[in-house]
Order: sequence, then structure tokens, then C-alpha cells
Amino acid sequence: GCARDWDGLTCWPRATFGEVVKVPCPRFFEEITHIHGSFLQRNCTQDAYWSEPFPPYTIACGFDEGSSKDPEDQKSYYSAFWRVYTAGYAASVTSLITALIVFAAFRKFHCTRNYIHMHLFVSFILRAIAVFTKDAVLFADENMDHCLMSTVACKAAVAFFQFSILANFFWLLIEGIYLQTLLLLTFVSDKQYVWWFIFTGWGAPTAVMVAWVLTRIHQQNTGCWDDEENGVVLWIIKGPILLTVLINFIIFINVIRILVHKLKSQERGGSHSSHFVRLAKSTLLLIPLFGVHYIVFAFFPESTGLEARLYIELGLGSFQGFVVALLYCFSNAEVQSELKKQLCKWKYQEYLNFTHKHGTLSRENSPVNYVTQLSLLEKISPKRKTSVYQNGVTSV
Repeated sequence: GCARDWDGLTCWPRATFGEVVKVPCPRFFEEITHIHGSFLQRNCTQDAYWSEPFPPYTIACGFDEGSSKDPEDQKSYYSAFWRVYTAGYAASVTSLITALIVFAAFRKFHCTRNYIHMHLFVSFILRAIAVFTKDAVLFADENMDHCLMSTVACKAAVAFFQFSILANFFWLLIEGIYLQTLLLLTFVSDKQYVWWFIFTGWGAPTAVMVAWVLTRIHQQNTGCWDDEENGVVLWIIKGPILLTVLINFIIFINVIRILVHKLKSQERGGSHSSHFVRLAKSTLLLIPLFGVHYIVFAFFPESTGLEARLYIELGLGSFQGFVVALLYCFSNAEVQSELKKQLCKWKYQEYLNFTHKHGTLSRENSPVNYVTQLSLLEKISPKRKTSVYQNGVTSV
């Protein structure tokens, strides 16, 4: 029969002599033409060669060769997009690591709120590393045969990628739950919740990933586990993510409601414009922290709004870690004050070291020092006094 074949666009499965294989059009054609449900066919000939696809890609997938948006244009578009999200994740990793160092270095910032922020930062860092790893393992070589590629390394890269996404969503949820707890409960012991938060933030994604990997091995152990998943395998990952997004969205709405109530009670008889500005600022701060922007496509099929989904989930999502680090570390007045104090302390210490070092040398070599020493000699030396007196008389 005919072996698996990767024609550069589609993976054709193994077939027996005379068998006609039918596969759907590649997904990126659907994004270009907005035509769904089209199929291609190939025949496994008696000579164990695959026939050409029929109808051809241009006809079967509804692609017009005269179109201004040809596959090469689309390829350059995705290449530019890859550069954008790579830059976004790189900026996020750099800023998040810096924010982690700041929170860890200063004892003043060692509190439950910042511990949760630090775990969220780590989840964003893992997500960025997972994206880089997946791109390096799966897409580094353009000539790679995606039909035959099914190594442990590529499966591990995809599994790590899925885990990082799950962990990121769970820590976004924990941020929301913690803020809700602070707003609703006035007197609450932070320490009793910390370990529960840590256990949930890392334990739940680990449990989901173990279930997903086992299901993949036994039910759909194909390729690098990056192909389209069947119902059960898909919902093992997608179900918990949708649940965290939905709960966080409900918490977000409730937190905004509480903030409106608190601001109204604080500003009775005050300026409505000031109230609106503070509310808008609080809302904008909460959106990246809660990941509320993911609700836009959370309950739509994967093929819906593919281009917009790319912009939101990859383009904007790649910079989410940078925005979170900026808002909750570098723009924080407490952090800025502490960094300024530390900077002043370092400068003052350097100044003291400089003055001590150069002050000692200058005192030893100063002309004033010589004059002082001579005057002291004059005071304590009788002979010196007599000599000077005699010189004075002679000159008169």
C-alpha cells in the first residue's frame, strides 16, 4: 500500500492499493476563503504511488488563484505574526523575572497578596517558555514531515504547553478569588488560605494533565498530540479552562459591582466624573489580572473568528504577562518608594566609601597638613623659637 505522506499542506494517512482517501481542506484555507466543510481526495495506485489530489486544492478548497491573498502572502502574514508574539513573550518573561526578583528581594513585600502575584508571574513565565519550546521542537524545520513525526520530545513539548496554559488560567482564577475574599471578608487570616491557593493553582492543572496524557496514550496517540482532538480528549483540557474563565468573569462582574458601591459611598456629593475615572481605572486594572478578555471566544468553536482569535489570544495574550508585571509591580507606589529608598541607600553608601577612601589620602598629602605639622613643631621646639627670634633681631 501507500505510506503516510506529507504534501506540504496536508497529512495523508496510510492506504491500501486502490483505496481512495478523503481528508478535509487545511484550516488556514478556511480562514482565507471562509468556506467550510470542503474535502480533498487521493487514490493509492497499484504502483504504490499517491495520485495528485482531486479536485486540486484551488478548486476543492475554494481558493481563487487570482486572489490577492495567496498562500505566500498568508505565510508572510503568519511569519510577521510569529515575530510579534515572540517579542511579546520575550518582553513578558524579562519583566516578570525582574518583578519576581523585586518581590523576593525586599522583605517588606513578603505577604499573601504578593505571594499569589509571584505564582501568577511564574505561570506566565512557564507559558512563554512553553510557547518557545513548542515552536523550537515542532516548527524549527520547514521541511519536517509532520505525518511521521511522533517523538517523545515533541509530545512532551505539547504536554508542557497544555500544562502551562492550564496553570496560567488557574492562577488567574485564584487572583480573582483572593480579591473577592478581601472585598467580602473584613477580618480574614491570609496565612490559612496560602497553602490552599498553592495546592489548587498547581495541583489542579497537574491532575488534569495526568488525565489528558493517559487519555491521549490510550485513545488518540497520534502525531505529536497537536492534531485535532476528539470530543473526550478535547474537553479534558477545554472544560477546566472554560470553567475558570466563566467563574472569573462572574467574580469580575461582582467585584466591579462592589467597587461601584464603595466608590459611591465614599464620594457622596462629590464629582461624578472623578468617580467614573476611578471606576474605569479599576476596571482596566482588573481585566488583565482576571484574564477577562478570554471570555470573548471562550464558548465559540475553534474555527470561529480565527484571525481575531489570533490577535486576542496570541498577539495581546503574549503581552499579558508584561502588562500584569507593569501594573502590579513597577507601577505600584509601594514598590516605587521602596526601590527609591534602596537606590538612595546604595548611592549614600557609595558616597561614604568614596569619601572615606579619598579623604584618607587627601589628609595625608594635603599642604594644610604640612603647615599644621610645622606650626606644631614651632610650638614644642625651644631651639626653633630662639633661632627665629635671633633671625628677627638681625634683620632689624
